[in-house]
Amino acid sequence: MENKDERLWRIARKRAEFKKSVFSYLVVVPFLWGIWWITLGRHAGFNVTTWPVYVTLGWGLGLAFQFYNAYGAGSQDMVEKEYEKLKREQQN
Repeated sequence: MENKDERLWRIARKRAEFKKSVFSYLVVVPFLWGIWWITLGRHAGFNVTTWPVYVTLGWGLGLAFQFYNAYGAGSQDMVEKEYEKLKREQQN
């Protein structure tokens, strides 16, 4: 680890964790929908008792935030950009 760039290592770890989370989502969510379909779905139709929709949307929202954290501008990068902007403004 001594030869690795710490910042790049953190980014790589976040991206790997995101990929694992997406895999889990793609396995578990269809399984939950299958359980719902077997137990209620064929008889109830799509209505309030459609509980997998809440799991799907909630987990999907969490994945969206995790994606932004892994691939979007991280808070440290935003701080560095703002610092550089202020530094340039001060020099002018």
